Amino acid sequence: MNIGIHLLPLLGQAFSGGRSPTPTDALANFLAAFIGGLFLVAVGVGVISLIHFCFTAPMRRMERARLFLDLLEDALRRGQSVEATILSIAQSRDRTLGVRFHLLAAHIEGGLRFVAALEKVPRFLPPQIAAMLRAGEQLGDLRRVLPACREILRDRPAAVRSAMHYLILVVLIFSPAFVFLVGMMSVMIIPKFKEVAGGSGVELWPVTQFVFGHTGCLVGIETILFLLLVAATVIYIGGPGLVRWLQFRGFPIVDWIAWHLPWKQKRLQRTFSAMLTVLLDGGVPEADAVRLAGDCTANEICRHHAARVLAALARGIKLDDAVRAFDDSGEFHWRLTNAIHARGGFLGALRGWHEALDAKAFQQEEATAHALTTGLVIFNGVLVALIAVGMFGILISCINAALLW
Repeated sequence: MNIGIHLLPLLGQAFSGGRSPTPTDALANFLAAFIGGLFLVAVGVGVISLIHFCFTAPMRRMERARLFLDLLEDALRRGQSVEATILSIAQSRDRTLGVRFHLLAAHIEGGLRFVAALEKVPRFLPPQIAAMLRAGEQLGDLRRVLPACREILRDRPAAVRSAMHYLILVVLIFSPAFVFLVGMMSVMIIPKFKEVAGGSGVELWPVTQFVFGHTGCLVGIETILFLLLVAATVIYIGGPGLVRWLQFRGFPIVDWIAWHLPWKQKRLQRTFSAMLTVLLDGGVPEADAVRLAGDCTANEICRHHAARVLAALARGIKLDDAVRAFDDSGEFHWRLTNAIHARGGFLGALRGWHEALDAKAFQQEEATAHALTTGLVIFNGVLVALIAVGMFGILISCINAALLW
């Protein structure tokens, strides 16, 4: 106790420049620590808010689109024009629909019609919804396309959202920390172990030789995987607006990837089928319905398949046989053939298939997210185990050699 009594004043003098601390110094130190703590809390809250903002960006886009469709349907039901409805909502200064809605209202106030103004604000609605509304204007009745629009905006189940958010969390937090730690170990720690092994002249384990010989490759593989997942996360958060910047005119790489992802392909098939049935129920000729349905997918690969369907129709092939060019499995052909003989319209007859496509897409998306997350965690664990075994193998070899001496 006496030692502590004499030691505390010495520590106080050391931290106060060799002089006895005064109440002013104590207050200054307290304020500095308090301000530093507040700064760290503010940074933490800011980072968490930014992550939450990024996580919820796709859901906010979908929710704004659903709300806009509700307002549009309500206006059409009351017999009010779409332009007048948009202007009246904009005059209320409501920010629920976002800044781009007010840009849309500004273009309408400048004299443009609804669809023409919508083309001036391409990021206000998802491209599929905007294309469907354009098709509805060509039909002369926007209400006909609203059921198909709602099928496109069907919300993801909670399990799918949780799996996607967990994957993004692993990408944003776990993977960067792991890449940094392994990179630092390969630069600062592993070379020291190599020097110890070289100076001792001991025989290294095969695992140690593999780790020391391929450390750069292991870190490079982990970095490439991390960058690929970051790119996928950025596309997921950025949405259709970002995808447009990544497209190439000669080769639409993003559309090609979307068509070859199983869950994306099913949603594109659902979009094409829903819009095709709406147009057929509206009395649009088959060729025009196929062309407009292909445009409504907002995907160049789907437009190419729709062009193949049009070519088959031009050769005299019936529509239910021509759609085989859009779906290699033949299920679309079977469903459309049955819908031709069903009562209640094409959309009602194919609604069950659209729901089945959605369910399969959600299931595949959830399974892929879980598989990627689990695979990344297992790969990181194996990599850590290899490095640990390699470094401890040197110590064990040195101890064994010392015991033999």
